[in-house]
Order: sequence, then C-alpha cells, then structure tokens
Amino acid sequence: MRFLRQSLTGLFLLAATLAILVYAGQLVRESVEDRLAQANTAPPTRERVFTVSVVTAEPGRESPELVAFGQIQSRRNLEIRAASEGTIVELSENFEEGAEVRAGEVLVRVDPTKARYVVERISSDLLDAQAEQRDAIRTLELAKDELVAAQSQLELRQRAHARQLDLQARGVGTSSSVETAELAMAGARQSVLSNRRALAQAEARVDQAETRLERTRIALAEAETDLRDTVITADFTGTLSEVAVVKGGLVSRNERLARLIDADALEVVFRVSTPQYARLLEENGDLYQAQVTVSLDVMGSDLPTKGEITRDAAAVGDGQTGRVLYARLEQARGLKPGDFVTVRVREPALDNVVRLPAMALDAANQVLLVDQENRLESLQVELLRRQGDDVLVRGAGLAGRQVVARRTPLLGEGIAVKPVPRAGSDAVPKPPEMVALSTQERARLVAFVEGNQRMPADVKKRILTALNRPEVPAQMIERLQNRMGG
Repeated sequence: MRFLRQSLTGLFLLAATLAILVYAGQLVRESVEDRLAQANTAPPTRERVFTVSVVTAEPGRESPELVAFGQIQSRRNLEIRAASEGTIVELSENFEEGAEVRAGEVLVRVDPTKARYVVERISSDLLDAQAEQRDAIRTLELAKDELVAAQSQLELRQRAHARQLDLQARGVGTSSSVETAELAMAGARQSVLSNRRALAQAEARVDQAETRLERTRIALAEAETDLRDTVITADFTGTLSEVAVVKGGLVSRNERLARLIDADALEVVFRVSTPQYARLLEENGDLYQAQVTVSLDVMGSDLPTKGEITRDAAAVGDGQTGRVLYARLEQARGLKPGDFVTVRVREPALDNVVRLPAMALDAANQVLLVDQENRLESLQVELLRRQGDDVLVRGAGLAGRQVVARRTPLLGEGIAVKPVPRAGSDAVPKPPEMVALSTQERARLVAFVEGNQRMPADVKKRILTALNRPEVPAQMIERLQNRMGG
C-alpha cells in the first residue's frame, strides 16, 4: 500500500509540473505575440515633402539660335590651266602647295619659241597685205583718171559728130564725114565702158586687199595672244592648292596645273530643314539676312567667325530635303576651304517668351508650378524652340510663377514640395536660421555626437566645428535632437 501511495503522489506531482510548464509556455507565447504585434504596428506617418529646384518664369524678348553644320568654301577660286602646250622653262618660287601669290605675279612660263615664230611670220604677212592694199589703192586712182580721160574724149567725139550733122544739114558736109564722126564717137563710148570695168576691178581689188589685211591682223592678234598665253599670271591674290607641275615638265593645252583660292572671300554652305527655312523668311517671302556665328572645333577650343546669310540655293538636289543656305564670312581667321564647322543662326526675335530648362518640360508640353501652399500644379504651355539645354515656351498664366526646373517620376500634381531657387538663377537664397545654444544644451549635443560610433569621422568633425561656434544652424540642431529622441 505504501508503494502504491508514493507512486500515485509522484504521478500527481509530475502531472502538476507538466501543467505548470504548459501554462508557462503559453504565457511566454502570448507575451511574444503581443510583443511582435506591438513591433509591427507602424507609427502614424507624415506626408512626405520633396525638395525641388525652381526658377521664376520671366517673359521677355529672346532671339533663338538655329544650329546646323556646314562646310567652308571660297567664293572665288580659279583653276590654273595651260593655254598653250610646250615645256615649262620658268616656274615661280611661290608656285607650291599652300603658297600665297599676288595679283599679276608670274607663276609659269612655257617655252615661247614656236609662238614667237608664228608672230614673226604673220607680221611678215601683214607687211605683204599692207603693200597689196597700197598697190590696189594706186591702181584704183589710175582707173579713175583713165575713166575721166575717156569721158572727156567721148564728149569731144559727140561734139564732132554733132558738127558734121550740122554741116550736112546745110549742104556743106558729106555723108562719109558723118559716118566717120559717128564711128569715132562709138569707139570713144566703148573706151568709157572699158575704163568703167577697170575701175570696178580696181575697187574689188581694194576690197580684197582690205579683207586680207584685216584677216592678217586678226591672225597676228591670235598669234600674239598665244604668245602671251605662254606666260601664266595670277588673276587675284590668293593661295595655291593642288599644285601638279614641275620645272622642265611638258604640258599640253588645257592641262590643269594648280588651283588658286581666294582665302579672303570665304563663305559657309549649310543645309537646314524646311520648317527651319520657313522661320527665316520675311513676310514678303525674301530670305532674312540673319547673322551667323561659325565655329571650328580645334582640340577643345573654337575658332569663331561672324557672318551673314546672303542667299539660298536655286533648287533642291535629287533625293535631298531641306534648303541649302550660303553665308558670307567676315575675317575668317584660321578657317580654310573644306573645313566642317558648326553654324549658329540668330533667328528673328520672339516676344513674350519664357526661357526654361529643358528638364522642366515633359513630353506633353506641360510644366509643374508651385502654388501658394507649396503644392504642385500642372500647366500646358506652347513649345516654341529648343535651345540646347533650354526651351523657349509661351503659356497663359505662366508669367511670374515658380516652375520646377527638373521633373522626376516622383513629382506630380498636388504633391507638397519645398521650393529651392535653382543655382545660377536670379533668386537669392535665404540664409539659414541660426540659434544661440546654452552651455548645457551645447554640451549635451557635443556628447551625443562624440558618442555616436556610426557617424563618419569627417561628418563628425564638421558637426563638432559647427557646434563650437557661437551660433549653430537651427536645422542641424533639429536633426540632432530627432536622432537623440527629444
């Protein structure tokens, strides 16, 4: 019995112990669940305020710039070609690639022997033609004198015939005398006709002599021109290019020797789109004589040059679009024909436009404005031009408003923001609010900063330096107190 009683007591104590352990485990589990529930309970959140960079929309007068790419070329360039064939006997010292020559300077001289012989032979022919002309003139004068003598003799024969007729009528003369006088008059008339024929031949000979003389003079002029063509001179002051000849070389007629380029008469040719071309037209349809700035990028530095648009191409090339414009340059320092340059064209000025950063405008041509409650609102604007990193817009209700300079996907209508003037804008930022700390408060903040092991050393040094000053920024104090918990 005693063993049974002790066994039952042990069983009872074991059951009680197990019950107590189960109860304790339940209490621990409920306590952990409550703890976890309290940890997952999020504190009430505050509305997030975004800091945005803003610019003030100030309407004004802007002159947009049109950017294009073009090529430099010379308005005056000449191909130097050989006008006569032969051997080059003289070559200018400046006749080389890139050399500058003056107007009228002798560049090339071709062997003039053959041309000189031709001139001398034709000069002799000219002397013969002049002698022939003089002989024809003398013959003409003699023919005229002979005709006058024959006419005088005819007149005498006519008077003699008339006298014989008068004598016959009075019965004094005979018929044979009349016939003799009549035959003599007919012979005199025939002599006049012969002299007239000789005069006509003499006049024709004079005409032929003059024609031969004129032809000889023309041939002499051509020969002298050929002789002068053996000497090639520069028509204007310029620079030689594509030189392809040496002294002693044999050249043929019309062979290209070099190219002469006027480096002081440069222009730039560039292509613009049709809408851009339309913006450069005046109301009467004439091309606007816009000012251009041409720049050549040389290892990071530019060679700028001013110019003015003078004309546009007469036709559009096959398979091409847009328009080709020409601008005359002024004092093109450092530029050479063939250079590819950047052309900036100043378009006619636009009134009542606002210049904004390009990031302030979205794809739908909308900008974000900051209202009086520092919340964002959207405004539709008209995009007029894109100018590099800026845009020129126009819109109702935009003047004087603060515009968000850089849009992000987090910004939208109704969001609370803290506007900050954009760096470089005309708005002057407000200086930070400064607060004078008491000795106990300063010591408490310094101790917190020095005891913070997670703060970087450079940040800790900067904060301690600020805390040791007589006045400390209020924003820094507020940030430290939030981290300290009060």
